[in-house]
Amino acid sequence: MDLIYQKQIQVTEEHIDQNNHVNNVQYVHWVEEIAGEHWNSLKHKTEYAELAWILVDHHIQYKKQVYLHDIITVKTYPKAPEGVKQPRKVEFYCNDKLVVDSSTLWVLVDLKTQKMKRLESDWLSKFTE
Repeated sequence: MDLIYQKQIQVTEEHIDQNNHVNNVQYVHWVEEIAGEHWNSLKHKTEYAELAWILVDHHIQYKKQVYLHDIITVKTYPKAPEGVKQPRKVEFYCNDKLVVDSSTLWVLVDLKTQKMKRLESDWLSKFTE
C-alpha cells in the first residue's frame, strides 16, 4: 500500500480572500482536513482506530498564489515517527507546480484518558508490506 494520499480541490468563491486568491487560512483548514481523511482511510488497519491525532506543530510555506476556478492537487504522507510525534507532509500543487508546502507534527491521543500513545518506530512499514 502506498502511504501517499491525494485529492483534487477546485477553488470556489468561498476559498477566495479580499486579494482575489486562496486565503492562507483555507490552506491550514485543508491541511487538517486531508490528514483526517488519510487517517480515516487507514485506521481500520491498525490497533489505533479508536485514538485521535492532535496537531501540535505546523509550518507552512506559501510559494505561489492560486485563484478562483484553479484545480489544486493535494498530496499528503506521513514521515518516520519522532518519539511520540508523527511528522506529516502536505503539498499543494497547481498546474504541476508546488504552490504550498506544509510540515506538521501530530501526536496520537486516547481521548478517554487524554494520554499520548507512543508508536513503534516502524509502525508505518506495516502499511507497505
